[in-house]
Amino acid sequence: MPIIATFLLTFFVTFLLVFFLRKVAWKYNIVDNPGGRKVHLQATPLLGGVGIYLGLVIGLMVSSTDMGPFLPVMAGATLILAVGLVEDIRGLSAQIRLIFQLLAATIIVGSGIKVSFLPNVVWGDIAEILVTVIWLVGVTSAFNYLDGLDGLASGSAVINLAAFSVILYSTGQYALGKLCIILIAACLGFLPHNFRIHQKMFLGEAGSTLLGFMLASIALVGNWAEDNTVKLFIPILIIAVPIFDMIFTTIMRVREGKVKTVVQWLRYGGRDHFHHYLVSLGLPNVGAVIFIYFVSISLGIAAYMVSNDKAIEGLLALTQTAITFCVIAILILAQRRNFQP
Repeated sequence: MPIIATFLLTFFVTFLLVFFLRKVAWKYNIVDNPGGRKVHLQATPLLGGVGIYLGLVIGLMVSSTDMGPFLPVMAGATLILAVGLVEDIRGLSAQIRLIFQLLAATIIVGSGIKVSFLPNVVWGDIAEILVTVIWLVGVTSAFNYLDGLDGLASGSAVINLAAFSVILYSTGQYALGKLCIILIAACLGFLPHNFRIHQKMFLGEAGSTLLGFMLASIALVGNWAEDNTVKLFIPILIIAVPIFDMIFTTIMRVREGKVKTVVQWLRYGGRDHFHHYLVSLGLPNVGAVIFIYFVSISLGIAAYMVSNDKAIEGLLALTQTAITFCVIAILILAQRRNFQP
């Protein structure tokens, strides 16, 4: 099936499935109730991520491209979705969630997918596996934390996937590029439900962690540049927003004594993320989401521009990105005296 037809089919399948999943969520009380750090004011169904997953699977099934090489990615993503769904339905401890995220990362590493930048010796292989696992678990968690405003996580995923797909198609990596396009269509099929004022639908833990894991895995599978250093920088640039949010929030929580262990870090929930601070600076919720969209688009453009460059250009782009986020962090810190997370 041509990619345009596959895209449209995935979009409409996901869009229609979410109507059915909303009824299922209400019937079995799979909803997110307001209160605490949450910004929504009424109970909202949580099965949006299941709709994205089913749309993705159906899109892959009708695709004419051999997706066999990506079966480990889909296996790990399925496990992540299942664990997230259990969390949405009945709750899981932070330790259990971490164990299953590590297991999903093991599926990826066990299939031979990992970063490659160190000498081909024992210590180099061990270090690369460790970095790969940290990347997978870290980005999965980071996207979960980013899911705090309507349209933020799924919309950001669309932008990130679009940046990946442009590079993939320009370098002839059509199979992985098609996977990105199909996942974009599934996310877009869900987004109208997330932006609705009435009968809204949330991604849920299942959806946000699914998107994070898929993005982290795609970053590992793709060949992003000829230069070995630049190919490491490009995924970081594209997914820089959730990475910044996780790092900045973690630093502030540790500095203020709110978390002292990894388990406390996994359990802690507060209105102290990047998007919360943007709202505290005076932006409406939609304005904060659009602001982050533009930042993500800018970083995606930067990633594409350096994909054919050498290490020095990639390092400069990464440095420029770090400076940009430092400026944002300074503005956030200046506002903190008027904002209580």
